[in-house]
Amino acid sequence: MIPAVSAVVPPISIIVPTYREAANVAPLAERVFCALAAAGIGGELIIVDDQSDDGTPDIVRQLAVDRPIRLVQRTGPRGLALAVIDGFAAARHDVFVVMDADLQHPPEGIPELLRPIFDGRADMVFGSRHAPGGQIDDRWSLNRRVTSRLATLLTRPLLPTVTDPLSGFFALRRSVWLNAAGLQPRGYKIGLELAVRCRGARISEVPITFACRRAGRSKLGVAAKLAFVRQLIHLYAHRKEM
Repeated sequence: MIPAVSAVVPPISIIVPTYREAANVAPLAERVFCALAAAGIGGELIIVDDQSDDGTPDIVRQLAVDRPIRLVQRTGPRGLALAVIDGFAAARHDVFVVMDADLQHPPEGIPELLRPIFDGRADMVFGSRHAPGGQIDDRWSLNRRVTSRLATLLTRPLLPTVTDPLSGFFALRRSVWLNAAGLQPRGYKIGLELAVRCRGARISEVPITFACRRAGRSKLGVAAKLAFVRQLIHLYAHRKEM
């Protein structure tokens, strides 16, 4: 059993961007709400769908009948970062968790991800594959491991104390988003963008076990990798101006 984070904690908003994740949203919701219940945490699950054509929105509507789940359907340009920002804008609570729909991020890790925020030690917390105690599923290919490590190394001068700002699994206070200077949501790495641009935010991390995608196909193609390179260029320019 997961120990409660504390006797009384505020409710949270969990933002999950989706695109063609029909096979994953139901098991994701089940695991999320089981983890929250075990830890005594209340809140809502916001699914921000980027014009899926596989029935994902219909499944979310069905799930919302019995649980505090809301569907936000985007109509503008597709993009994970843009979807996450739309989720922030729709959120009813002041502590956010961002995670993927493919179950690579462990829903059972949400309470520990939130603990530094609820304890008053941090304003933003990353779930890290590379922190002591963190793990990556053995089924990850060598090529994927090397690519992930290289991408992380490229971010190190921007965030020297954070071992894994690219995991995509993070929690933050609403104020971090509102105080992020010159935010430019693009590509897939919105957590990195927020962490670099937030002013004075205390950033922490907790170890996680990063799994393999449960079902469906990854959207991390060449275009996403090029967007990451462009994002790094802009963030380094921003840091130089500070």
